[in-house]
Amino acid sequence: MTATLLLQARTSSSRLPGKVLLPVGGMPLVVLAARRAGNTGHRVLVVTSHESSDDVLCDVLQNWSTDCFRGDLENTLKRFVDALEGVPDEHVVVRLTGDNVFPDGRFIDEMLEDFESRNVAYLCCGGESSGLPYGVSAEITRARFLREAHRNTDSSADREHVTPWVIRHYGRNTFDRYHARGMAQYRCTVDTLDDYLLVSKVFAGTGDPDYVPLEALLEKLKQATADIVTPVPAGRMVLGTAQFGLDYGIANREGRPGQDVVTSLVRTAISNGVEYLDTARAYGDSETVVGKALAGGWGSRVRVITKLSPLADCPADASPDVARAFAERSVYQSCHALGVSSLDVLMLHRASHQEAFGGAVWDALLGLQQRGVVGELGVSVQSPEEALAALEHESVCFIQLPFNILDYRWDEVVEKVAQVRRNRSVVVHARSALLQGLLTTDAEGLWRRARCANASEVGSWLRARAAEYTNGDVVELCLRFVFSQPWIDGVVVGVDTREQLVDNLIRSGAERWDDNELTSILRDRPRVSENTLDPATWETAND
Repeated sequence: MTATLLLQARTSSSRLPGKVLLPVGGMPLVVLAARRAGNTGHRVLVVTSHESSDDVLCDVLQNWSTDCFRGDLENTLKRFVDALEGVPDEHVVVRLTGDNVFPDGRFIDEMLEDFESRNVAYLCCGGESSGLPYGVSAEITRARFLREAHRNTDSSADREHVTPWVIRHYGRNTFDRYHARGMAQYRCTVDTLDDYLLVSKVFAGTGDPDYVPLEALLEKLKQATADIVTPVPAGRMVLGTAQFGLDYGIANREGRPGQDVVTSLVRTAISNGVEYLDTARAYGDSETVVGKALAGGWGSRVRVITKLSPLADCPADASPDVARAFAERSVYQSCHALGVSSLDVLMLHRASHQEAFGGAVWDALLGLQQRGVVGELGVSVQSPEEALAALEHESVCFIQLPFNILDYRWDEVVEKVAQVRRNRSVVVHARSALLQGLLTTDAEGLWRRARCANASEVGSWLRARAAEYTNGDVVELCLRFVFSQPWIDGVVVGVDTREQLVDNLIRSGAERWDDNELTSILRDRPRVSENTLDPATWETAND
C-alpha cells in the first residue's frame, strides 16, 4: 500500500526545548525518526512550522537530506492538510511525531496491512491494548478525512491534535497485533531529559540505528528500564502522599521518608503507570516534597490532586469576601509548593465548605477555574450523605471517599452514584482501603483506640477470608476487594518504603473479583461501629 508518512516536529517544545535536534545514534532525533519510519521505502515528510524558531530544524533536515514542509504552528491540522496538497482524497496518510524514534518501516507496514484489511477510516497504535510502550505509536487515515476535519471543526483541540474530529465521526480502531508483548507500562518517547537519556542508552552501540528492528529495541528497553515492576500498568492505583508530609497512620512506625526516598517512590510509581498523586494543603510538607519529586518533567506524566486548606484559621463569622480570600490564598500556596502555575485537580478537604460562608469558598474556586488556575474540581467526603450532596453540584468532577472491606455504609449508595455517572463524567477515588493500616495489624491496643468492641471477631474474619481468597495475605484481600469495585476508578494507597510500593503496584494489577466473588467474600461480615470506620473519632495515643 502506498502511503505518505507525515512526521510532526518543532523545536519549541516546553519541557525539553529543541529535543528533536538532540543526537541519538549519531544523528538528530528527528532525522533518526524519519529514517527509521521510511526504511521500507515510504516517503517521509517532516511537517514543521513557519516560525523562526524552526529555521535551524529545517537547516538540519536539509543537511541530512530529509524532506521538510513548513506550515501553521498552532493549527497543526491545517499544516497536515496543506502538506497534502495535490494528493488524491483516498491517499493513505500516516501521522508520526519527531520525538518517537522506535517505530520502523516494518511496524508501519504491519499497521498499513491491518488498515487495508479492516477497511476502516482510522487506525491507531497506542495505549494498554497495543501491548507496546508509550512512544511506539502511529495513526493512519486518508487525506479526505483530514480535509473534512479541517473544513468542519472550530475546536482548538481538534486543530492541535489533528485526528480527534476523524475519531469522533468515523470511530477509533486500534492496532493490537503486539498486545501479547505486555509492555504498555514502558516508555520510549522523548519528552524529558530522563526520557532522552534512556532512549540514548537503548540506541548506544546498535551499529546502524536506522535499521535496528523494533523487536530488538524493545528487548534493550526492557534491560535498560530497571524501575518497571508491574506486569500491567498500575493505572487504578492512586499514590497517597500524606505519609510524605506527616507521621500518618495508626500503624506507622517508620516516620516520614526523606526527599530522596520520596522522589524515588514517586517516580517509580509514575513509571509503572500510576496516573494520579493525592496530596493536600493539610498534609504538612507533602505538597513541597511532591513538587520537588516531579521536577525535571515528571509532572507532565501524572495528574496531581490536592485539597484546599481546611480553613481552620478562617474566622467562623468571616464575610464572603474574607472567606473567598482565604480560599484563594490556599490555592496559590498549593501552586507555589508544587511548583506549578495551575492545579490539575482541586478538592475541598471539608465537604461543608461547598455551602459555607454563603457559598463564597466554592464560588472562589469556580472563579479560579474560569481563570485557568484550577483544572477540575472535586470534594473529599466523609460519608455517603456528603457524597450525594456534593454530586448535586454539576461542577463536581471528582469525589474521594472512605471505603474498605468492612464499610457497609456505601451499600445503598452505589446505584445513586452510578446514576449520576451515567449523566456526566465523575471520577470516584476511594481512600482508607486499609483503614489507615488498622486492618493490617493484630495489635489489640490499636483496635481499642479505633473504638472497635469486636476486634477479635473482625480479625478472625479477615484472616479467614484472606486464607480463602489470597493465600492468607490480609493486605491483598483488603486492597483487591476495593480495586475490584466497578464503581471505583482509583484507590488511594500510601506507602513508606519501596517494598510497600512494589507490592501495592503489583496488587493493583491483580485480576478483579466479579460480583459473585465479592458477594461471597462479604458473607457473614462482622458489623463494626461507625466510629471505627471514621478515624476522626479514634482515640489518640495520649488519650
